[in-house]
Amino acid sequence: MDNREEILDLLRENARLSDADIAAMTKLSPEDVHAIIKDLEDGGVIMKYAAIVNPEKDTKSKAAVSAEIEIQVTPEREHGFDGLAERIYRFPQVKSLYLMSGGYDLKVIIEGESLKDVAFFVARKLSTLEGVRSTKTHFILKTYKENDVLYVEKKTDRREGVTA
Repeated sequence: MDNREEILDLLRENARLSDADIAAMTKLSPEDVHAIIKDLEDGGVIMKYAAIVNPEKDTKSKAAVSAEIEIQVTPEREHGFDGLAERIYRFPQVKSLYLMSGGYDLKVIIEGESLKDVAFFVARKLSTLEGVRSTKTHFILKTYKENDVLYVEKKTDRREGVTA
């Protein structure tokens, strides 16, 4: 594994690691680590650092409704799926957008303030776009695991053992 991949793996696991921490783990100098990370950022490999927040434990955040929407589309001449995908990902409600293989073409993850808000977005904004043939909406009820992070706490048995 080269130094870039090793540093990327460490940052994927914990983006808060300092250059000095990564240097100690990789046996590189902190200056070399800093230069490699800067190169990765400048080259667009590292695009953003973000905190993963458990919404059920963040009492100050507003309760958002998330939905996954399957979209069947008609590809555009000259642009294929890209032109329509660009129109969709520009909506602020859209958190993720994927080109898929299989029974539908695009998968969109959106957030709204309520079920009605999500339904309005699908009915008035998404399904009315030229090229959209059909949509199928699935509301996300609970998140167990996302991006390798478990959102559920492991249950521990707090009973004391009995010895004879």
